[in-house]
Amino acid sequence: MTTAAVDAIRIIHGHFRTVLTGLSDADWGAPSACEGWRVQDLLAHVTSNQKEFVDPTPPPAEPMPAMTAEQAMEALVAPRKDWTPTELLAEYDRYTDAWFAVLDAMQQEPMASTMSPLADLGTYPLHKVANAFAFDHYCHLRIDLLQPTGPLSVDLGPPTDDEVRPGIEWMLDGIPQMQPGVLPPVVTQPLGLRLTGPGGGEWTLRPAVGDGPLTITDGIDDAAATVTSSAHDFVRWGTQRCDWRECSTITGDETYAAVVLDTLNIV
Repeated sequence: MTTAAVDAIRIIHGHFRTVLTGLSDADWGAPSACEGWRVQDLLAHVTSNQKEFVDPTPPPAEPMPAMTAEQAMEALVAPRKDWTPTELLAEYDRYTDAWFAVLDAMQQEPMASTMSPLADLGTYPLHKVANAFAFDHYCHLRIDLLQPTGPLSVDLGPPTDDEVRPGIEWMLDGIPQMQPGVLPPVVTQPLGLRLTGPGGGEWTLRPAVGDGPLTITDGIDDAAATVTSSAHDFVRWGTQRCDWRECSTITGDETYAAVVLDTLNIV
């Protein structure tokens, strides 16, 4: 199970509240590193996801077209665009305890192993939802909000392995599922991934066999190329918040690696 991911969310949630306390109007209106969202909009995203997780809005009377995960996120932010920061923070705090209670419950069987589709992101055991939240919170806090990549100057100290690793696990689990149409055709040889620092490790992305998915194995073996970066920077370039060329290095067949990394986009 992924109880470590719930522990990570508790840590990151505490950091979020530290960062969001006492922001000026200019801070709230500043553009975050998440394209198209202000600091205020980013909080609207985080709190709306939290609220819907524990208190879902009833579906409309008329069926709506299916949405991608990113479209669904935008749809939740839109009605909160005109909320004040005080209103957003109140909603964030209102659902926190219930949110943690559900995440804790999802670590217990039989719920933990129940497979559930998550929009267009793939199908995962419910205990992995905690990893998804850990990834989302870490990325928005450490990359989209805090300097040097975000607009806010708040010193939380460096992130720990406990904070970073659950989100990295979500990214690795998602790679074989999130781009089933475009990624398998370009992964024609094993590609090594070496992540350093907190959350780091070594893995190999392997081509699909027949109609099966891509696979990721522990360790680097028989790789045509290997990409190396910090785990923190992997969150940046793996989500296409920056070009992988800015903060990683390639050994081996760089031309092949570039095709794969230019295609990769983790949500």
